[in-house]
Amino acid sequence: MTTELLQPEPAQALGALLGVPVPDLDAGLPLLWHWVYLLDRPAQADLGPDGHPLRAAPAPGMRRMWAGGRVRTHGTLRCGEPATKRTQVLSVQEKQGRSGPLTFVVVGHLITQRGQVVVDEQQDIVYRQRHSGPPENTPQEVPAGKDEWSIDITPTLLFRFSALTYNAHRIHYDRDYARDIEGYPGLLTHGPLQALAMAEAARALGVRGDLLFEYRLTAPLFDHQGMIVRAARDGDTIATAVRDVYGRVTGSGVVSVYRD
Repeated sequence: MTTELLQPEPAQALGALLGVPVPDLDAGLPLLWHWVYLLDRPAQADLGPDGHPLRAAPAPGMRRMWAGGRVRTHGTLRCGEPATKRTQVLSVQEKQGRSGPLTFVVVGHLITQRGQVVVDEQQDIVYRQRHSGPPENTPQEVPAGKDEWSIDITPTLLFRFSALTYNAHRIHYDRDYARDIEGYPGLLTHGPLQALAMAEAARALGVRGDLLFEYRLTAPLFDHQGMIVRAARDGDTIATAVRDVYGRVTGSGVVSVYRD
């Protein structure tokens, strides 16, 4: 369990990082902005060679991938007041995939404020064995459309997002490690960064109220591939997606307004 007084500075830093407007924080944080608060801060001695806590992986040498999740808001999470986060592992499943054994872990988070649950979240994490994929080809670029938001993914942006979320995983900022140890062709763009971009695209369309955001991250996205985000409204539902500059979709989600 983690409790802290929510200060405005992390939200202001996130807004500056993404280049998006920061709302009245006393009135409530936007969807997913709780990810820069109530963070786990393990001791340096507890981190493994990849930068993740040693206890996190189900077995040594397994890659950790953020595969998606569900976030339901009940009211708004306000700065200037304390909040408490409780975390538990909800399920662990072992499966056999085409690339080898897979471990699926669902982690639940409940954030309370003023004695009420404000954020009810489940995160889907997948662990799999490390292996190098086939060489990348270089398809033709697909320019961003007028209804799309293009984000320049640079090492600086990835490093700053890692720092803001207290994420020491080296695949996001250490190119030599990502290439030589993990076998990746570039720095990996954070799954939470993609999900936040989708939530922000939905916010730009004016979505308000108690929200349910369900999202999936379906393919890795690397820094040299850019990030292009889109959102489209359909009544009380907004469909969102993330793609690279070549048109390959790496994530999708749906933001719904619900009423109890």
